[in-house]
Amino acid sequence: MALLINSANCQFAGLVVATVGWILSTMSMGFTEWRVWHVNNASVSPPGVALVDLWKVCVYRSTSSSGRATPCHRYPYRDTYLPRDIRAAQHLLLAASVLGLLGKVSAVFALRSSYLGIRSATRHPFAVPGIVDMAASACIAIAVTWSYLSVMNDEGIAFPPSLSVPFKPAKQEMGNAMRVACLAAFMMMLSVLFHLS
Repeated sequence: MALLINSANCQFAGLVVATVGWILSTMSMGFTEWRVWHVNNASVSPPGVALVDLWKVCVYRSTSSSGRATPCHRYPYRDTYLPRDIRAAQHLLLAASVLGLLGKVSAVFALRSSYLGIRSATRHPFAVPGIVDMAASACIAIAVTWSYLSVMNDEGIAFPPSLSVPFKPAKQEMGNAMRVACLAAFMMMLSVLFHLS
């Protein structure tokens, strides 16, 4: 029984790590800094910074006296100008969020069974949360890698003319939301090691 409880403590650590990763993954979907565009083309628009998110774009102009952002433009679902990497990241991070939630629920039930001494139908009751968290981590990693490659290849986005944002910025870089998503993918994969140990 003592061995079972020590094993359950390791599994509980996996649940905690997975929960932190899941929260970070969900937070990364809401940050406005998925990509950071530095716009310096004065013929198209005043210089500034465009923060490209998975769900919207916000443009900060350096000419405004208040330093506030122009109203953010939310992407309608049927917009055709969005590149495939942003569309894929939207769907993959939503899938990762649902998978992460399923992983938490299955881990809680497996922990409950371990602490109460209930025999499970499977040989290793933490295999299900491990596999689900691994799938969530893979979804996050694919979304981040694809977006990172788009930034490194300096791919542009044809935003609507009303935003006055050029097709390609003078410089673009990976935003903080991508960094948070990278950390989330790492934490979810680390939780797999705890669950399957």
